[in-house]
Amino acid sequence: MRAGFHAEFAITREQGLAKWLLRGLLGLSVCVQAAPRPNIVVLFADDMGYSDIGCFGSEIETPNLDRLAGNGLRFSHFYNTGRCCPSRASILTGLYSHQADIGHMAGDTGVIGYRDRLSFNAVTLAEVLGGAGYHTIMAGKWHLGWRDDGSPTARGFQHFYGTRGYIDSYYTVIRRTEMYLGEKMVLGPTEKPVNHLKPDEEWYTTDVFTDYALHFIDEVRKRDDEPFFLYLAYNAPHFPLHAKPEDTAKYRGRYKEGWGRFREQRYAKLVELGILDEAWPLSPLDVPDWDSLSDQQRDDMDFKMALFAAIIDRLDQNIGRVVDHLEKIGELDNTLLIFVSDNGGTKETGLFGIKGEMNTVENYANWARKGGWSSSYGQGWANLSNTPFRRYKRENHEGGTSAPFIAHWPGGIKAKGEIRHQVAHLIDLMPTFVELAGAAYPAKFKGEPIQAMEGQSLVPAFSRRETRPRTLFWEHEGNRAVREGDWKLVGTRKGPWELYNMTSDRSELSDQSARRPEKFAALKSKWDAWAEKVHVLTPEEFDAARRANKEKQKPKKKPKLPKQKASKGEPKAGAIVR
Repeated sequence: MRAGFHAEFAITREQGLAKWLLRGLLGLSVCVQAAPRPNIVVLFADDMGYSDIGCFGSEIETPNLDRLAGNGLRFSHFYNTGRCCPSRASILTGLYSHQADIGHMAGDTGVIGYRDRLSFNAVTLAEVLGGAGYHTIMAGKWHLGWRDDGSPTARGFQHFYGTRGYIDSYYTVIRRTEMYLGEKMVLGPTEKPVNHLKPDEEWYTTDVFTDYALHFIDEVRKRDDEPFFLYLAYNAPHFPLHAKPEDTAKYRGRYKEGWGRFREQRYAKLVELGILDEAWPLSPLDVPDWDSLSDQQRDDMDFKMALFAAIIDRLDQNIGRVVDHLEKIGELDNTLLIFVSDNGGTKETGLFGIKGEMNTVENYANWARKGGWSSSYGQGWANLSNTPFRRYKRENHEGGTSAPFIAHWPGGIKAKGEIRHQVAHLIDLMPTFVELAGAAYPAKFKGEPIQAMEGQSLVPAFSRRETRPRTLFWEHEGNRAVREGDWKLVGTRKGPWELYNMTSDRSELSDQSARRPEKFAALKSKWDAWAEKVHVLTPEEFDAARRANKEKQKPKKKPKLPKQKASKGEPKAGAIVR
């Protein structure tokens, strides 16, 4: 590897100690612990449904995640925002996504709540933990805007390798997924990207992002033994269906019994594991019965689910690499590892998925490595991913927002293999990490006032089984919800509000709106007040704001000057004079 290729952004040991001592002298909310402050690692999956890993009911082989769950905790009621960019905004800021200026996706409308970068009235986990003396590391998918002043390194990450945008390819780098090392773009769009850490190995994003995460851990350990915060944001298992052949071979043919049979199997396992209450029935299948498909269609869909399973398998292998490396360097016991997903399984764009009837097993060679919107596993398999719940990514029903969540910390969590039924959300990670790091959450940062944290620390739930009532809110593209205690009010963009009792009916099958009008009205009032507070736009207001911003950004046309006839002997305007 070329000398100097990797620019470093680490703070020194002395700076970290000085900040730590200063906070102690000032009496700022320092969490006194007998053990050293833990390293903190967030492993973030992309487009993974509630039941897509083994310890949450899946038949997909995920021994490394299962190991973390067996030696740690699983949360059965953990929520994300239902979509990629908003979830990334919430996990990093501890705020609802609209408060972080990512109310939709990372595109600018020019109005508060809907921008192309994180709000400057918010702080990130990297900024807060970095201020507490932590080394801050990120590898993978940012997807919170391309702007220099909103990049990972501008928002507190001292070490970064990955893309500022989305990632719609595992094997290539396509437009708007350019790879950065720190502030420097090191890979533009290319069919043959090179992993500069391992130039002789084939590029595959899940492997490469792990390589850089481990590299950065080793780099900070050369400097000192201060704790580190790693945000490892994988793009797996988001479409397209780019899987390694050796991983795909393990699953090809396994899914020929169809989505209905596998939903029943996953549901039964979730109940057996104690994650689901057996009083909650499996939601009805909302796609055609498997037997109604032709032989060719069933073979094709078996293959696509095999690809999806293979992507998750490879993700699990890489999580195993992270765990093994921490164990090797003697830091696994005092590292809090969190695993969670950004939204539920996606039904894009119908039963057979993106370009499903065009890109089939018969012409797999043509799309096996094609980036962009080239392939996905379809609505039937997404229905499986979200077992036992209804609906999908983008929506605020349980299928869109319920996430598999694992917490593993041998030195700090005594419980092994237990399940917590505490209702929790991505916004809870900021207060949790602030408490464990002994960090000071600022009222002002870089001269800007900072919004208060919206979440609650999960530290009490790490040691106790009891639950606390929570009130949580959602909105995305007109899909909306509020959950307070046992009750949830939820609606789709074009549908009415529905009311469900989460204690008896988490599958959201029996709408109680007509029977409990007082509860309906109370929750609707709370959602309305929250929506006004965080600047939620209706879909129509959002579209209008986006159009107005595009119009404002158009370059102004210069006024046309009237044509003048040239006098005799004078050259015409624009003529070349020799």
